[in-house]
Amino acid sequence: MESTPNLSRDEFIRQMRKAMEETLGKIADAVNEAPPGRIISGSEEKVRDLFKDLREQVFQTALQMRIDAAETAFPPSEGSKHGQEQT
Repeated sequence: MESTPNLSRDEFIRQMRKAMEETLGKIADAVNEAPPGRIISGSEEKVRDLFKDLREQVFQTALQMRIDAAETAFPPSEGSKHGQEQT
């Protein structure tokens, strides 16, 4: 059984660093913008939503990078052009 090539851990971290920094900045803004005396209730939902969005982006990026690694390692062979006539 062939193993699927792995995504580059370092490249994945490099690509996700910007998204993580942007999310952390938005979290700081949400906490700072919460009404006085209601810091938790005024920011918790926004922070949860920001992390949900980041989690989805991170997972989708990781999956796509793994697919890309597999496609690079195992390109389609010249003889297997499904649905195309060979002359």
